[in-house]
Amino acid sequence: MRLHPWLRPGVVGIVVGVPAAILLAACSSSSSTSSIATPTTSASAASTTTTAATTANFNSCSVVTQAEAASAIGQSVTPGVLGNATVEGGLACVFYGPSAPTPTTPNVAQADTVRVVVVKGSDALTWYNDYKSKVSAQPITGYGDQAYYDGYASLSVLKGDYYLRVAVSPAGAPPSLSDEKQLSTAILPKL
Repeated sequence: MRLHPWLRPGVVGIVVGVPAAILLAACSSSSSTSSIATPTTSASAASTTTTAATTANFNSCSVVTQAEAASAIGQSVTPGVLGNATVEGGLACVFYGPSAPTPTTPNVAQADTVRVVVVKGSDALTWYNDYKSKVSAQPITGYGDQAYYDGYASLSVLKGDYYLRVAVSPAGAPPSLSDEKQLSTAILPKL
């Protein structure tokens, strides 16, 4: 039996091995800074794990650490996962506690999570005011240039050209404004 030239063992090894080597090289880094993965669009890969990053790769996960999120919710959490932030525009960084429902999806608010969204730039004020107009905003002082609690789920802060929204939702309990304030205090100096 004669094999097609592409199916010979030596050629198959090269065809498979070269792309695999390229992928491995692309995934590794000799840099001492962490990198941020971008969200995926595949339904089967609904999220991407991230870590704190340099400001060159700014996104919502680059301003909050896993330890800060765990401290805010009072339990261990997964590494941050990027998802769409439909209320604020941009990307949300979501940390899941051990009792988070499955499947997890960073595109939807869920129990036992810490959700952080930062919108940077000229759209920050627009998104901040847009959400404020849709909720029973309760002014909060001492955070950024202005801040409000939405009355049930999150703390929104405007600082310069940044809009920060934090939601800490422990399992079996309502969102915690005091925990959201704690986490905002840790994040605001980074903006």
